[in-house]
Amino acid sequence: MTENKQNYTIPIIVMILLFGMISFVTNLASPMGDILKNQFNIPNWQGTLGVFANFIAYAVMGIPAGNLLQKKGYKKTALVAVTVGFIGVAIQTLSGYIGSFGVYLLGAFVAGFSMCLLNTVVNPMLNKLGGGGNKGNQLIQIGGTFNSLCGTAVIIITGLLIPSIVDAKISDVFPLMYAALAIFALGFLVISLTKIPENEKQTVEKAKDGKGPMAFRHFVLGAIAIFIYVGVEVGIPNILNKWLQNPELNVLGAGVNAEAVAGSVAATYWFMMLIGRLVGGIIGNKVSAKAMLTVVSLVGIILTLLAIFGPQTMVKFPAFNGAKGFGLERIPLNAAFLVCIGLCTSVMWGGIFNLAVEGLGKYTEKASGIFMALVCGGGILPLLQNAIVDGLGGTGYLPSYWVIVAGLAFLLFYALWGSKNVNKDIVVD
Repeated sequence: MTENKQNYTIPIIVMILLFGMISFVTNLASPMGDILKNQFNIPNWQGTLGVFANFIAYAVMGIPAGNLLQKKGYKKTALVAVTVGFIGVAIQTLSGYIGSFGVYLLGAFVAGFSMCLLNTVVNPMLNKLGGGGNKGNQLIQIGGTFNSLCGTAVIIITGLLIPSIVDAKISDVFPLMYAALAIFALGFLVISLTKIPENEKQTVEKAKDGKGPMAFRHFVLGAIAIFIYVGVEVGIPNILNKWLQNPELNVLGAGVNAEAVAGSVAATYWFMMLIGRLVGGIIGNKVSAKAMLTVVSLVGIILTLLAIFGPQTMVKFPAFNGAKGFGLERIPLNAAFLVCIGLCTSVMWGGIFNLAVEGLGKYTEKASGIFMALVCGGGILPLLQNAIVDGLGGTGYLPSYWVIVAGLAFLLFYALWGSKNVNKDIVVD
């Protein structure tokens, strides 16, 4: 017990830093879709294949990641994760040198393995260090704050690095890729030198009673909720960015650096997530995950409906406008509503994870791997949204948000009814 107390501060800091690495690499995939679309002259849905490859890796790696964590522990799994991440980003960088769409997708897929492994380590570790319950949820929310900070920065910087979306190339974002490589290298060094408390080795035998995390109804529904949530979180800014910078629609009007403004607006969504997670981190030990998830799901539905049905009235919004710098730019009110949903999605991950693993005991690590497999929703739902956009003649951006409404409705159901543990008779000690 004494050893654990002595080691809590540094492991928490390390896990929070890893949370940032996850967002940095993952969020880069979204604006890269627009670069791929223009460099290789492909439709919206094919441009989203980078995001799809990044997230579908979770479906492949999720359960093996949980098994690796169970057998090798937090530290070794984290070291494997950052190594794989370095290789994935290196492949993506190589694709910029040789101009290959296929090589980029391979790199995104390999990087996705790393993100899955890191997520598998970070979430249960922070929940464990917080002792589960509200405190565990609070630590996950704080980690999510740093995650949002990195996610916000990478979207803004990408928008500023691209001179024109029509002429954009992978090589335009080399500075970000080099930065990612440096982060992974530094992360490997820090983790190697850090003492991280591990769980006592338990042979979670394939339970003689045949039980496991999938025997818990609230976990199964929670895994589905994570699939939907990640798709919602990624899909909102992905479509928003594409809509605002579409040169044919010219939504923002003449005399505007559409790439920079659109990138800034999309990044503000992630900044709203940062604000929300900061608030979530402060109140996380006072407000239950169930109450938090209920409120934000309901508000998210309302904001999405306002975006779909509201008039495209232009309003002033803080954004970067390329060489003109930072100032108030005119954007549709609908876009502002979508940005505000970031406040809602900000606390959903921690809330769903906290509710889904509550009461799982020895099955928690295994559950985390299954959980990670379902993160592939972050690649599938945006792909569906982009297919709707293309199916409506390349202009169906706002109608595609019905996918988001349906997703948030399920999350509301999970918060109110699906998260109740009805399997308390299963032994978890």
